[in-house]
Amino acid sequence: MAVMNLFQLAGQVALVTGGSRGLGLQMAEALGEMGCKLAISARKADELRAAKAQLEALGTRVLSCVIDLQQFDRIPALVDEVVAELGDIDILVNNAGATWGAPAESYPDEAWHKVMNLNVTAPFFLAREVGRRCMIPRRRGKIINVASIAGLKAAGPGMHTIAYNTSKAAAIHMTRSLASEWGRFDINVNAICPGFFPTKMSAGLLDKISDAVIAHTPLGRLGGDEDLKGAVVFLASQASRHITGQYLAVDGGSSVV
Repeated sequence: MAVMNLFQLAGQVALVTGGSRGLGLQMAEALGEMGCKLAISARKADELRAAKAQLEALGTRVLSCVIDLQQFDRIPALVDEVVAELGDIDILVNNAGATWGAPAESYPDEAWHKVMNLNVTAPFFLAREVGRRCMIPRRRGKIINVASIAGLKAAGPGMHTIAYNTSKAAAIHMTRSLASEWGRFDINVNAICPGFFPTKMSAGLLDKISDAVIAHTPLGRLGGDEDLKGAVVFLASQASRHITGQYLAVDGGSSVV
C-alpha cells in the first residue's frame, strides 16, 4: 500500500466526544478533512450547533449529539443514534473530560466523583458499548483516549489537581489494558497525552502559570490549533495498524524535563 493511502479515512465513521470546542473540535476537523463522517457530542446544544456549522462549512458530514456523559444510562442511546444516522463507528475519540482545582486535604467528594466519572468511567462505558456493538463483530476499530501529561507525573506545587492527575493516569492504564484484551479483534487502543493547550478548561490555570510552562518546555511554546491534528489522524488510520496500548505525548517536550 502506498504510504499516502495509509492515512486515508474516507467514508469511515468517527465519534468525537467533547467535540464542540477546544481539542475535541481540533481533532474533529482533522478527521473530517481526511474524509470521515463525524459524530460530535457535548453537553451544550449552542456550542454543538456552532461546531457543526463550522465543520459542515469545511465539507464534512456531521451529526451533533447533546449528551452529558455522566448520565451513563444514555450512552447506549448515543451509540444507537450514531449508528442509525452514519453507520457503524470505526473510530472513537474519547475526549470529553473535566477538571477541578482544590487542595487534596479539602477536595470535595462531588468534585472527585465528577472528574472520575467523566475522565475514566464514561470513556470506558462508551468504549465498551462501541466495542461490542461496532468493532468486535467486524474485527476492526480504532479507539483513541485523550489522557494528559498530567497522568505521567505529579503536578507541581500549587496546582491542586489531584483528581485530574489521577484520572488521566487511570485513562492511560485503561488504554493499555483494553489494548491487551481487544488486540485479538484487531482493535487498536491508544492514548494521546496533550500538554498545555490554551482551552476554556485550562484558561484559568494558564493565566497563572503559562510563562513557567513555556520556560520549562523544550520547544518553548504552548500547544496550538494544529498540533493534535497529525497525531489523531495517525492513530485513527492504518498508518498505526501495528501500534496499540501506547501513549503519545504532544507537549512540546515538557514531559521529558
